[in-house]
Order: sequence, then C-alpha cells, then structure tokens
Amino acid sequence: MLTKTEGIVLKEFRFRETSKILTIYTLKHGKIQAMARGAYRPKSQLIANTQAFSYNEYQLYKGRNFYYINQGDIIDSFYSIRENINRLMYGSYLLELTDLSIMEEEPNEKIFFLLRKGLFVLSKLDEDFLKFILAYELKYISFLGYKPYLNKCVNCGSMNLDVVKFNIEKGGIVCKNCFYKDSHCEEMDLNMYKAMKLLLYTPLDEVIYLKIPESTTFKLHAIMEKYILNKIDRKEFNSLNMLKSMINNGGV
Repeated sequence: MLTKTEGIVLKEFRFRETSKILTIYTLKHGKIQAMARGAYRPKSQLIANTQAFSYNEYQLYKGRNFYYINQGDIIDSFYSIRENINRLMYGSYLLELTDLSIMEEEPNEKIFFLLRKGLFVLSKLDEDFLKFILAYELKYISFLGYKPYLNKCVNCGSMNLDVVKFNIEKGGIVCKNCFYKDSHCEEMDLNMYKAMKLLLYTPLDEVIYLKIPESTTFKLHAIMEKYILNKIDRKEFNSLNMLKSMINNGGV
C-alpha cells in the first residue's frame, strides 16, 4: 500500500553500490527507516531527496524491514545549512537530537513542525547560534513532555525565586529554602533564570532580537544538555562533542 507524507532526512547510509538507507522523520509516520534504491546513480531522481536536512514529500510503500521510496518531491533542500560551518554543526545537532530521542513510528506533529521551523530559521542565521539552539532545546524538550517547571519551586511550590538552582532529575527550579534537600542541583543566577523563561516562550524566528549575554547562554546550554541527556537516557551527543572540539581548537 502506498502512502504519501512529508519528511525530513535525519541520516543517510550507503547500501551496497547504488542505494541508500535513510532515517527520515515524517509527519504521518514519525521516524522511519527507508530504502532509496539507486540513489547513488548519477542520473537518479532521488539524489536531492535523500540528503541529510532535505525536506520532501515522499511517496512510500512499506516492506518487511523498510519503507521504500517510490517517489520524492523536494520542498526545501536547506542547502544553505551546508554552506556555513556553524549552520552545519548546529544543524547536525538538531538532526541527531531528533534521531536519538524519538522512537520508531511514533508521530509527533509538534516535533515535526518544530524541526522544520528550526531548520528554516537556522538556514538564514549568521550569528547567535547558541542562543537559537538553546531556545530550540527548551521548546523541543517541552514537546517531548519534559517542559521545565519554572514558575514555582519544584519541591515546595514557593514563588520566592530571587535565588534559584535547577534540578535535573525533577526538571525544575528549586528555591533557596530547598537547596539542602537537593544536593545535585545545577547552579543558576537570576539572569540565567530569566533568560530560560524568555527563550522558552519566544518564537524561534524572533530569538535573534533578544539581548542575552553570551556567558549566560553558554552556562544555560550546559544545563540544558545535561537535562536533555537525562530525560532521553543518553550519555552524549556526537555532534556537540565535535562542535566543542572545533571551538576549543579555534575552528568555529
């Protein structure tokens, strides 16, 4: 049975001489594995539709182990992401985050549309990449069902939040009266707390207009990386490790 759906390519692997196995995040079926037969042939009509980042409308049929791509019509290649090393590295993180945190064939429209918008905004971005990524992470983890609890102390419900920390396990802000109960909280200052709330609720295409110190976004991102890894039960992101290595070596 044929099915038609929009999809974004998360990963591509060569299969034998001329074919590819793709991981695609689709609107209708969630994350799937798909075979693109003959995609490496020079005159293949699937060349553009099977590259990482590309956003397409696919006609698929399901086999025993894979979906098979019968036809692909490109909607946006997001080619400009590949033209800039910052866009490429952070874009690779968006794809890896989706791949590692989503189960096979579990559709989530909010995640799909967030990824699509994230790639669109990133494809035009020239600065403030970490601020954009932090806003994306906050929205992403919220759509997964782990929205950070920011309005009250996650322990006692106090709204006296002039001094706070962030509890990774409980996923929320802890007030100063509860610090002693949570020895594994992440240090935060008031600027970080305000920035977290602001980035969570600001649309991705408006994040560039926010005035947030680079040091604040850097420290917040370190917390969010730990928080996301904890909630999706992973140890690390290869794309972020590569990015950190390039930054340390002066490459980005």
